[in-house]
Formats: sequence, C-alpha cells, structure tokens
Amino acid sequence: MSECTHNCETCGENCSEKKQSLVEAPNKNSNVKKVIGVVSGKGGVGKSLVTSLLASRTAQSGKKTAILDADLTGPSIPKAFGIRERATADDDGLIPVVSRSGIKIMSVNLLLENETDPVVWRGPVIAGTVKQFWTDVNWGDVDYMYVDMPPGTGDVPLTVFQSLPIDGIVIVTSPQELVSMIVEKAVKMARLMNVPILGLVENMSYYVCPDCGKDHAIFGESHVEELAKEFEIPAFAKLPIDPTLAGLVDRGMVEAYDTEPLAELLSSIEQ
Repeated sequence: MSECTHNCETCGENCSEKKQSLVEAPNKNSNVKKVIGVVSGKGGVGKSLVTSLLASRTAQSGKKTAILDADLTGPSIPKAFGIRERATADDDGLIPVVSRSGIKIMSVNLLLENETDPVVWRGPVIAGTVKQFWTDVNWGDVDYMYVDMPPGTGDVPLTVFQSLPIDGIVIVTSPQELVSMIVEKAVKMARLMNVPILGLVENMSYYVCPDCGKDHAIFGESHVEELAKEFEIPAFAKLPIDPTLAGLVDRGMVEAYDTEPLAELLSSIEQ
C-alpha cells in the first residue's frame, strides 16, 4: 500500500486510513461563504492585529464580514474594536456583537463577566468552545469570516482545521531570522491538513522616520519576500511599526486605520 498523504479525497474506498470528514455543521441560520484562518507559529507577532486589519479592509469593500476569535486564552479582538458589551442569545443561538463598520464578532471576552477574567480551561474545553463558536453562533449571512487562532500548532489550530470549512490561511510573521523556522512549522501543518496558504504578512517590518522619511529595519532586514518564494506562497505584505496604529488599537478604533499595505494580499484572498 502506498504511503498515506493525509489527503482522503484521493483515497480509494478500500483505504484503511480513509477517514470521514470532521467538519461541523454551522448554526442553522448561518450562511458563511468563505472562512480564512489567521495563524502564526509563535506568539507576539501581531496575529490579532492582522486579523482586525484584514476584516476592516474587507468590510470597507462592502463585503459582509465576521471575526471568530479562537484565541480563547488571549482574546484581544474586542479591545481592538472598542467593544465592551456582552454577547446575547435567543432561541436561534448566540448573537455576535457588531462593530462600528458592521463586522460581526464573537469572542470569549464577550461572554465573561469582566474582560480581565482569565480563561483557566484545559485544552479539550477550549477546543470545544471554539467549535461552539461555529455551531452555536447565529452568524447570518457572511461573505468572509476571519478566524483568529492562538499561536502554535496545538489543540485549537488542529480543531479549527478539522472542524471548520477553512478555505485557506494567512500566516503572520516578523522580520527576525528565528521566525523563518517558525513559519516553516505553520506551513508544514497547513500542508499536512491540506489547507491552502493564501498569503504571508510580515508585521513590524520597518519604521518610517518622521524626520527624514526613510525606512529603518528595527528588527532586522525583511525576509518576507524570500519566505514567500521558498514556500510558494502566492501573496505577501509588509506592515510597518506605526505608533498611530498602536494608538488606534488602544482606543478601540482599529477600523479607522489605513489598510492600504494589505490591499494586494486581500485581492489574492478574494479571488
């Protein structure tokens, strides 16, 4: 018997390794056309920020947009959008909170009594909650849903890849040489799970000096273009270190930021 490729679509009916799909059915009132995961091999590279900016740009283009915050132990999406109210529910399921620009958002912080309460749960409970955000939330009509995943290749990313109909992922990185190894881990996991890699975003790529106007590589020279070429990733983008952006996020106004650096990447995602 040939070696298993983990791609069950190519297997014959008599393949002993062939498995049934683990994808969960969405809420009966949800109609989500495209699901994009935003991942990183390590924490602290700005994955939630990139998720927020991608969703903001998509909503600005007139698409019905949503964010499923799967980073349950470090949820920061509501803070970036200035959302403080709690999610509600009715007979049809949980109702996501809607941002200023119309982005539907579900995060564990919208269910806690206080936004600073820690989520001290074991892996299976966290993974089950992520699935419930897909199955129990009444998302309604959504053109693009972005799933903000926790860093790494553990329980939650595996649950999202297996339980949600992921159409592709965007990998977030930063300029340090160490990160290329971490990117490769994320690439290998995506390929193991047969999930297309749609793009690569290098956050904190450079800083524009306000006095001379020149770009400065604070964290080292950019590697995003060579990484995209090495791993055959079709699109990439660079985000600067921008105090204006940091201030907007702190004030819950991420939707007001100019997302032009992500325009080409989003064109690739929306094809």
